[in-house]
Amino acid sequence: MTALLLLATSYLTLGTGGAHVDIDYNAIPLPQPEGQQRPARQAVILPRPDSKPHMTDFIVKSTIFSRYAFTAVSCTMVNRALRAKDAVFKMQFPASAFISNFTMIIGNKVHQSEVSGKAKISKGKEYSGKNGESEVEIFTVTANLPARTKVLFLLTYEELLERRLGKYTHAISVRPNQIVPKLAVEIHLTEKSGITFLEVAPLRNNNLSATGPPPPSTKINRAKTSAHVMFRPTVRQQVGIAENGVLGDFILRYDVNRELGAGEIQVQNGYFVHYFAPKDLPTVPKNVVFVIDTSASMLGHKIKQTKDALFTILNDLRPIDHFNIINFSGRVKVWKHGGLVPVTRDTLRDARKYIFLMSPSGGTNINDAIETGSELLKDYIDRQDKTLRRVSLIIFVTDGRPTISVVQPRQILSNTRKAIEKRFCLFTLGIGRDVDYRLLERMALDNCGAMRRIREDSDAGAQLKGFFDEIGTPLLSDIRVDYSEDAVEYVTRRSFPNYFNGSELVVAGKLTKGADNDSSRSSSNLHVAVRASGSDKQLTLEADVPIGGSASTAQDKPNLIQRAWSFLTIKELLRSRIQSDSSRNRDTLSDKARNLSLEYHFLTPLTSISVPGTEQGAGPGGEKEAADREAQDQQMQSLHSDSKPGRSSLSKKKKTAVVSKTSADGDPHFIADFPLSKLSVCFNIDGQPGDVLRLVSDHENSGVTVNGQLTGAPAPLGGHKKQRTYFSTITIIVSKPARSYIEITAHRVILDGRDRFVLSCDRSIEVESDGLLVAISARSQVTVTIEDHISFVFLLHQYKNPAPFQRDHLGFYIHNSQGLSSSAHGLLGQFLHSHVQIVELFTNATGPTSQRDRAAAGADGSAGMAATAASLSIKDRLVPVVWKQRWIYNGMHRVDCWFAKNNAARLIDGSYKDYLAAHLFDTTACNTNQL
Repeated sequence: MTALLLLATSYLTLGTGGAHVDIDYNAIPLPQPEGQQRPARQAVILPRPDSKPHMTDFIVKSTIFSRYAFTAVSCTMVNRALRAKDAVFKMQFPASAFISNFTMIIGNKVHQSEVSGKAKISKGKEYSGKNGESEVEIFTVTANLPARTKVLFLLTYEELLERRLGKYTHAISVRPNQIVPKLAVEIHLTEKSGITFLEVAPLRNNNLSATGPPPPSTKINRAKTSAHVMFRPTVRQQVGIAENGVLGDFILRYDVNRELGAGEIQVQNGYFVHYFAPKDLPTVPKNVVFVIDTSASMLGHKIKQTKDALFTILNDLRPIDHFNIINFSGRVKVWKHGGLVPVTRDTLRDARKYIFLMSPSGGTNINDAIETGSELLKDYIDRQDKTLRRVSLIIFVTDGRPTISVVQPRQILSNTRKAIEKRFCLFTLGIGRDVDYRLLERMALDNCGAMRRIREDSDAGAQLKGFFDEIGTPLLSDIRVDYSEDAVEYVTRRSFPNYFNGSELVVAGKLTKGADNDSSRSSSNLHVAVRASGSDKQLTLEADVPIGGSASTAQDKPNLIQRAWSFLTIKELLRSRIQSDSSRNRDTLSDKARNLSLEYHFLTPLTSISVPGTEQGAGPGGEKEAADREAQDQQMQSLHSDSKPGRSSLSKKKKTAVVSKTSADGDPHFIADFPLSKLSVCFNIDGQPGDVLRLVSDHENSGVTVNGQLTGAPAPLGGHKKQRTYFSTITIIVSKPARSYIEITAHRVILDGRDRFVLSCDRSIEVESDGLLVAISARSQVTVTIEDHISFVFLLHQYKNPAPFQRDHLGFYIHNSQGLSSSAHGLLGQFLHSHVQIVELFTNATGPTSQRDRAAAGADGSAGMAATAASLSIKDRLVPVVWKQRWIYNGMHRVDCWFAKNNAARLIDGSYKDYLAAHLFDTTACNTNQL
């Protein structure tokens, strides 16, 4: 287990990248100081699901030795909030792979996974040893992350790459669900026999093979026996691919050198893996019967795609082949009674016509369709010359479950075995989600075939055609692989009914003890003999492989072959378990598979994985974040394909909203909060449309300036105002640590820092650059954080059907002012470090209250609304104020405040006009006598 942790962590060192979000390259550039040019640098963008912990890096490193792939995923998330948040790690990986390690590092505590055995597989959850190409597993875990803490997730999985259509395919899911500052995929490939073909396909987000150039930023370095592939998109490139961070599958395809021989045998530390995929063999003729579901559920898109695929498949049949077509619903129909027909121009024309006229209706009679197809194919085989070698197949396509005739799965399986009698292979394909895939898989496995799932929401026709291409060119039949008996203790499956062009047969074995290091024994060489039937003759291929020789081993990867052997052995045991009808035999197979899974730390259907001891400590301020958690262990036990993933999380702490009162919102109404004085002061500014008001000015110290521009609207009828004004645009100019400009409206945010970005306010996203974080919550608010010590919130007021006096506008709230200096100024900034005091209170305008009354009323005069007017002292100035109530945050929060009239005369330093800026990006100091 320690070795696995080292394996995971050893892969996880990589550089940074950068990227893009709704970028408007034609936008007018923001003003720049004379003589100063900004270098073209990178910003960092992170998709933002509200205020959840965000991802700072997502790195995948994969190492492939002789088709066996070790993949390590590293993901770091940071909780910048002041309270605990749930960090959700989700990774999609191939269904054929096994997870071998999961580690979680929260703060400085390491939590490593443990694998334990399951007593029994739940009914309906039995594992399919070979899943369809469209299937994936989703690993999900949720960790409760304390405030201001980061978590590192490390996940490792292993798989033996399968050869299809002449290529090995290694797919890595790149779906962080947000734009990540550091995103990288790195693949190291080593094949001792030599690499003959290598390509990186475009990113894939469906089930189909895409053609075209590799994803942007991909670099490929290839040698004779090795290759290095790096995909490290910048932030701009990530957004150009997918703004939601779902980039898709990064796909490497390659093939290796092979000759007509016994195959490639890798031997290491008492174990071996044998790869057999000969080339340059003549094609064996095939007999194929297509059994197609035309029940009512196939109506529409599914039958159209199936017909289109069949038209293409018919064109690929060779003149040496024979075929027939059966379609079924409530009853079974045969295209050509009496047997199979040769592939000619006339038969292909008639077949297309028959397929074209197939019309969906009725129920689903799976049992009778299989029996009819089997009898048709057996009768034809019996009439043929026995000296002619042919490969016979049934290709069965359905989208539903049996509803007519025999409907019990157990009886259908029994009838299918009796009908086929091990004379040919059955390949089953299920379309959509309503299929009994367990039944189809068992039908295929019992009859030397394979099952494939066809996604209904993809191009099902192309998937059907792709599957036929895999089995459309048989080269060998009745293959058997033998090894010298005195050298081999255990081998996996070594008899195969067919070998199809572009595929590969794989056998793994364990050598007898001492056979790999006793050179004096006859077993110092492993003798291999492959016997098979070709198109016109029997074929025997033999080889002697040195057991201890370095030429045949993968010495640079310890225990590689042993892990590949265990992987294949577990797969075979699980597959055999499905096929077994004996409960005792199933239990025996389960025990063997479970024990091997535990020994090699594999998460399989017979094991579960957990992370014990994930109890969190106290967060800042000494609050116990984990005091009332119900579950202290995280369980990741159930991995399901394209369904709800196995998930576990610690209990969530109740969320509380943090309200900032110091603000300028509405028409515009200003509020200055004085927490030390336990009161708030409010005022209005009656500016003119086009005026630019200095809201915060601290350019010389913290380097921050905030300006807001007014827009006008007619006042409501009957009001005392002639017009209304709102903030249409607010800008933030930051000069430290790097110069950046932010322009915010109710519909977009322009960030001009390391790079220039135009971000829509209609979607949630985050942008980070040199300590500057811009976070958009779609159509709700924008939060700007500077160096973690200054933050502003901008409410987005948008109207679908505005009244004449309404305009889309912004509300401005100072959320965190710790980083602003004591010299900060501006209409709101000047109050951040000021003190005020109520010196006189008036009730009903009858005169001053007594000292006793003031004490009873409190500093803010709020007790029982005893006072309706007062005198407020600020900076040795007396300001007459009256009692008011204001509503902020779209009317969600009420603020009791003392209101200063006449554009805040005597409350603010100087007069209103002293706070007018020359333009939105003006950083000169306010012109007031108090400065």
